[in-house]
Amino acid sequence: MSRPLVFDLFHTLIEGADEERDRVVGEMAFMVGVAPAALVAAYHATWRDRLVRWDVEETIRILAGRLGGAPTNEQVIRAGEHRRALGRRVLDTVSTATLDVLDALRGDGHPLALISNATSDTSEAWPQSPLAQRFDVAVFSCDVGLAKPDPAIYGLAAKCLGVRPAECVFVGDGADGELAGAAAVGMTVFRTTEHNDTDPDWGGPAFATLGDLPALLVQQFKVMEPAE
Repeated sequence: MSRPLVFDLFHTLIEGADEERDRVVGEMAFMVGVAPAALVAAYHATWRDRLVRWDVEETIRILAGRLGGAPTNEQVIRAGEHRRALGRRVLDTVSTATLDVLDALRGDGHPLALISNATSDTSEAWPQSPLAQRFDVAVFSCDVGLAKPDPAIYGLAAKCLGVRPAECVFVGDGADGELAGAAAVGMTVFRTTEHNDTDPDWGGPAFATLGDLPALLVQQFKVMEPAE
């Protein structure tokens, strides 16, 4: 079997859409009656809770309440749908080139897994996204209550693939300490700079576009094969 590949999502397969996220949260603020800048700041300050604890509506209710708002259920639902629309839109930005590479990797026999530090709007949109059918396993922090670089989330993805972490290659941009986390559980780590140069101090192999990955895999594991 070819090496199992475990991918990060944002800034690895698709853009993170950070500016658009702030814009959407600001629009949500008007829907629930709080100050846009304050709600954007609250979203940034509670990123860890949103990744592992709160769903879309919980987040809106909790943060609006902290800012002195008292939104109705209808307002919360409207703002939540606005956020969910963003989740669908961002996943749909995946390029045809990226999908083609993933198809080629699967065609070469590589099992594919995803580990994403993501909020529930992304997890909910995933099954209908163009990416979903390319992956054997998808692990979202919001679904499992774990986030990178926790070793358990890497172990969970490997277990779902039916392999040991040391048999896997992890591919990511490096946000949230994910590269060190993957290396700590024994995964071979490749850093991508295609969408963002997130972890420039990482000393391992790196590539500029996903299309470079198949050749890098061949090179890496040919070097690692014992001489006959």
